[in-house]
Amino acid sequence: MLKNYFKILIRNTRKNPLYMFINVSGLAVGMAVSMLIFLFVQHEFSYDNYHENADRIVRVSRAWFNPDGETSLHLGHTAPPFGPLIKSEYPDEVAFSARMMEANPLVTKGDTKFIEDHFTFADPEIFDIFSIKILEGDVKNGLSQNDGLMISKSSAIKYFGKNSPLGEELLIELSGQQITFQVRGVFEDFPDNSHFHPTFFASMMPVVMFYGGPDAFMNNYGSNSFSTYLRLNEGVDRLAFEGKLPNLIDKYMGETQAGTPMSEGTKLYLWPLKDIHLYSNLDTEIEANGDIAYVYIYLAVALFILLIACINFMNLSTARSSLRSLEVGLRKVMGADKTSLIKQFMGESFMLTTISMGIALLLVYLFLPIFSDFSDKQLSLNFIKNPEFLLGIFGLIIIVGLISGSYPALFLSGFQPGKVLKGVFKAGKSHERFRAILVIGQFAISVVLIVAVLVVVNQLDFMQSKDLGFEKEDIVLLPTSPSIEQNYNIIKDRLENHPGIQAVTVSSRAPSGRLLDNQGSSVEIDGELTQLEIRIADIDVSHNFLKTYGIPLVAGRDFDVLRASDSTEAFILNETAIREIGFESPEVAIGKQFHYGAKRGFVTGVMKDFHFENLHQPIVPLLFEIGTNGNNVMSIKIDAESREEAIAYLRDEWAVLRPGFPFEPRFVDQGFNEQYEAEERVKTIFTFFSALAVVISILGLLGLVTFATAQRTREIGIRKVMGAETSSILILLGKDFLKLVLLGFLIAIPISWFGMTSWLGDFAYSIGISWTVFLWAGLIAGTIAALTVISQALRAAWSDPVKSIKSE
Repeated sequence: MLKNYFKILIRNTRKNPLYMFINVSGLAVGMAVSMLIFLFVQHEFSYDNYHENADRIVRVSRAWFNPDGETSLHLGHTAPPFGPLIKSEYPDEVAFSARMMEANPLVTKGDTKFIEDHFTFADPEIFDIFSIKILEGDVKNGLSQNDGLMISKSSAIKYFGKNSPLGEELLIELSGQQITFQVRGVFEDFPDNSHFHPTFFASMMPVVMFYGGPDAFMNNYGSNSFSTYLRLNEGVDRLAFEGKLPNLIDKYMGETQAGTPMSEGTKLYLWPLKDIHLYSNLDTEIEANGDIAYVYIYLAVALFILLIACINFMNLSTARSSLRSLEVGLRKVMGADKTSLIKQFMGESFMLTTISMGIALLLVYLFLPIFSDFSDKQLSLNFIKNPEFLLGIFGLIIIVGLISGSYPALFLSGFQPGKVLKGVFKAGKSHERFRAILVIGQFAISVVLIVAVLVVVNQLDFMQSKDLGFEKEDIVLLPTSPSIEQNYNIIKDRLENHPGIQAVTVSSRAPSGRLLDNQGSSVEIDGELTQLEIRIADIDVSHNFLKTYGIPLVAGRDFDVLRASDSTEAFILNETAIREIGFESPEVAIGKQFHYGAKRGFVTGVMKDFHFENLHQPIVPLLFEIGTNGNNVMSIKIDAESREEAIAYLRDEWAVLRPGFPFEPRFVDQGFNEQYEAEERVKTIFTFFSALAVVISILGLLGLVTFATAQRTREIGIRKVMGAETSSILILLGKDFLKLVLLGFLIAIPISWFGMTSWLGDFAYSIGISWTVFLWAGLIAGTIAALTVISQALRAAWSDPVKSIKSE
C-alpha cells in the first residue's frame, strides 16, 4: 500500500513540480525554523534542572515597600545574617543554607594575571545545596579553611596548565587588599544552562573580616550583596514557609524609628531554583536572566510560520482538487470507500511531511551553529544524548502531517463519482470560502509579524537615540582603586593636561548602572524635620561630576570645591525627589535641612531629571553627595576628534596607576546599549523569521494564482479575442486575491496592536504605536502580494490567445 502511495506521489510530482516544490520547501523551512526555536525554548526551560535536589532549592530575595504598599526595590541578594538565621530558626524546614558573594579581583600566579568576573566567596554548605561535581580535592574541607579555594577545571588549566593545582597558591588582590589562597579542590565547570557560573569558590572568612568580624557580619542588615540559597527538607510547603519569615525579620530587626514592625517595610521571598532564569528579573541578579515573555514570543513565531506552511499545503491541495477528481471518481467506481481514500491522501501528506522533515533536519544542522552564536546558547541536536528529541521529531511529523493533510483528505475523499465522471464536478462555495479564510489567515499572520518588526525597531531606535538628559557620548569608564582615590586630585590634574581629555571625575556608580542604595532620609518641611517614607537613591560623586556629564541644574548651585562644607553638608537632589517629597517647586527646596543616613546638611541644588538607568526603569528620586571613599568608578570625558590618542594615553597611564591590571575601558553609551541586547535579539529574530513567513505566504499565493490562471487560460484567450484590455484581465485575476490580502490586513491590526502594546508595557518609557506602522506593514505585505499576483496575471494576459483557446 505504501509503495502504491509513493508511486502516486511521484507521478503527481512529475505532473506538477511547482506545487510540489512549494509544498515541500514551505513545510521544510517551517519545520526547520520551528525546530531551531524549540531547541532554544527547551534550553531555556532546562536551566538548573540538573541539580539533584533542584525541586527543593530556593533562593532568598529581599524587597522594600513604600507606605502605600508599592514595591520600591526588590533585590535578588540579601544581607549576610538572613541565611544562617533562617537555618537556625527553622531547622524543620531548612536542611542547608549558604551565601555567595561575587567579586572581580585580580588573580595572580607568577606572570599569569587575570581579572576574574566570577570569583565567588561562599559558605562551605554550597556543596551540600548544589550538585557540583568535584574532580580533585576535599569538598568537605575546601572552604572551611580561612585560605581555602576551590577552582573550576577551566581555571585550573588557565593558571596551572596540565599540572595538578592542589596545594598551589593564588594571590588575590581586591579593594587594595592582597590575600593568598591555597587551592584545595577542582570542580567541573558549571553548564551553560545554569543561572550562575562561578569559576572560583573562596572561603567566606576574608569577607567576614572585611565587615569587622563575625559579630559585625551577623548584625549587618544593610549590605545586601549576598546570594542566599536554602535546601528545604522533604515535603516543605514553600509558600507556607515563606509566610513565617516576617516573624524572623521582626524578631531580629525590631521596629522602625516610627515604631512600626520592620516586616511592614521589607520582606523576604523564596524563589524556586527552576524559576530563577525565566521568571526572576529583579533589581539585582548574579547574571542576566532570560524572560518567559520572550520565550512565549519565540514560540508564537515558530507556530505562526509552521501554520503558514501548513495552510499552503491545504490551500494548494484543495485548489488542485479538480485535477485529481477523475482519479477519485475512478477509485470509488472500482470499489474504494471514503476511509481508504482518506488513508491514501493522509499517507501522501505524511510522505511529503517526512521528506520535508529530512530537508528541515539538514537545514537545522547547517544553521544551528549560526543560531547558537546569535542566541549565545550552546544548542545541540544530539539524538544520542537527548533521545527525547527523536520523539519530538516524530511528534512534529505527526502534527504537521495531520494539520496539512486532514482537510484535503476529507475534501478529496468526499467527491461524488457520478458528477466527477460526467465532468460536472465543482468544488463548492463552502470549500472556496475555507480556502479564502486560510489565505486571509496567512496574510494576517504575516502582517502581525511585520508590525512587530517595525515596532521593535522603532522602540530600539527610540531607546538608543533618546536624549537621556546628560552627555553620554565619549565618556570612558575605568575602575578606581584605593591608591587612585587617595591621589585623585593629582591624577585628575595630570590626565586633564592631555589635550584629548576634557574632564575627569569619580563616583560610586556611573550612568547605565542600577540605583540600589538607600539610607533613609529626613527633610525640613514647614520648619520641622520630617522623616520621609520614600526611597531616595544616592550616588557619591566628586565636585565636577555634573559638569563632566553635562547635567543641568534647575535651582540652586553645583558643588563648590572651594567650600569645605560642601564635602560634608551639601546635597543635590533631582526633580523627581523634589516632587515626591512634596515641595511646591525646586526653588523652595534650596537651603532646607536634609538628613541622609548619618549625614546632616542642606539642599544646595536641584538637578534636572535625567535617565541614570536604562529606559526599562522609571526615573526615581535621586541625590548626589560628595563621597569621601567608595568612589570606585572614574569617568573620563574625551575629545571625540582625539579619541584614539586619548585612549592610547590612558592605556599608558593605566600601566602606572594600576600595574598588572588589564586596561579595559568601557563607554557609557556602550553600557546602555548592552542592556538592550534582549530587544536586539527579538528584533533580529522577528525580522528574519517575519521575512520567512512572508516568503512562505507568497509562495503559497504564487501557487494559487498560477493554478487559478491555468484554470482560466481558455477564458482569458476568449476575452482577448473579444478585445479585452490587459488591465481588465489583471483586475479579473487579481481582485479576488487582493481582497483576501486586504481582509488579512484588517484582521491583523487589532491583534498586532494588542500584542505590541503589551510588549511596550515592559518599558517605563516607550514609543506610541502610530497608525503609520500599520500602513507600512500593509504596504509591505500588499505590495509583495500584488507583485506576485500581477506577475502571473501579466503572464496570462500577454500569452497568445490562439494557443490559450486551443489549450482546453
